[in-house]
Amino acid sequence: MESGKVIQVDEKVPFKLLVPLSIQHLFAMFGASVLVPFLFGINPAIVLFMNGVGTLLYILITKGKAPAYLGSSFAFLAPAGIVISQMGYPYALGGFVVVGFLGCILAGLIYKFGTDWIDVVLPPAAMGPVVALIGLELSSSAASNAGLLEEQVVPENVIVFLITLGVAVFGSVVFRGFLSVIPILIAVIAGYIASVFCGMVDFSVIASAPVFELPNFQTPKFNAQAILIILPVLLVITSEHIGHQVVTSKIIGRDIIKDPGLHRTLLGDNFSTMISGLIGSVPTTTYGENIGVMAITKVYSVRVIAGAAVISIVCSFIGKLSAVIQTIPGPVIGGISFLLYGMIGASGIRILVDSHVDYGKSQNLILTSVTFVAGLSGIAVKIGNIQLTGMVLACVVGMLLSLAFYLLDKFHLTNDAE
Repeated sequence: MESGKVIQVDEKVPFKLLVPLSIQHLFAMFGASVLVPFLFGINPAIVLFMNGVGTLLYILITKGKAPAYLGSSFAFLAPAGIVISQMGYPYALGGFVVVGFLGCILAGLIYKFGTDWIDVVLPPAAMGPVVALIGLELSSSAASNAGLLEEQVVPENVIVFLITLGVAVFGSVVFRGFLSVIPILIAVIAGYIASVFCGMVDFSVIASAPVFELPNFQTPKFNAQAILIILPVLLVITSEHIGHQVVTSKIIGRDIIKDPGLHRTLLGDNFSTMISGLIGSVPTTTYGENIGVMAITKVYSVRVIAGAAVISIVCSFIGKLSAVIQTIPGPVIGGISFLLYGMIGASGIRILVDSHVDYGKSQNLILTSVTFVAGLSGIAVKIGNIQLTGMVLACVVGMLLSLAFYLLDKFHLTNDAE
């Protein structure tokens, strides 16, 4: 394989290359994706199963034109936590099903009325900072996973973090041939070996795990109050989804929102969430970590994503293998995320550059400035049981400002025309 070569969405990848490239994607999303079931108090095996199934469904619905890996959604944590504490997890599952179903309805409306409204409510001057915030607001979680934000920083955490990050950073720059497309996988392996030498891996977890184990399937229960608590998340996940599609389009050099279309990607995302609720898993969403992997490796093939999905499904049934993945220490995940989240942030800046945003216009300067500050300020706006903060709050603020400026332009009330 030629160093630096781009492998496009529809290109085939030889099997001997497909496996390590797929495993690389699985490792990139694993740390964040299994955190959600831990917080909900359920076995992560069902999540590994549904992540794989959901990703394959997504690829099928988008006709193999939109490379994306579906992992656990963090947007549902707060409202679902309330429902679980008051009624139990099955009632949260009912909320997941309804949100997913309504998301599918929303996809149908977008198919009917098109996507031209996106340029009105989220022009490049607002979309750029929103996309950048997808990565930037997660930067502290990368440092937290690595244990670098503790009052007393453990030296072993720093060592493993630096080794993992160093291999990922310098490997992306100096590796050649096939190694140049799997720097993340190599970095994970190097970090894991370093963590073994630092005594951070608990092998008893692997020893006690069964060889084969069925995921813990559950059925949902429906309650109007529980559904109303979770329902506002639909706004959050839709904003997040649009941002992910924009940044992925920039990375792969194809407009996913036009082809296969936002209606298809949104349908695939929400259909997966609906199925997840029906079988006892957590809601799914396209994952920034995997977008970061594509940005670094220049491998966009959906066959690689599908391979990662199949491996995830297999892992959900193999207790030993799942246990090995679960023993990957936080500093390893943190070291990888440190780079991947930064790549997403840089993609947001790229939108501003590629779109030639004119900051001589007051509207553009204000849109970018206010959107960035709204996302980075730490402000949280509560609407019922849903909390808008970070990227989602920035997206809402950017949309409202953009719409206001659009209306002012229509009535020739802005001074930019001068």
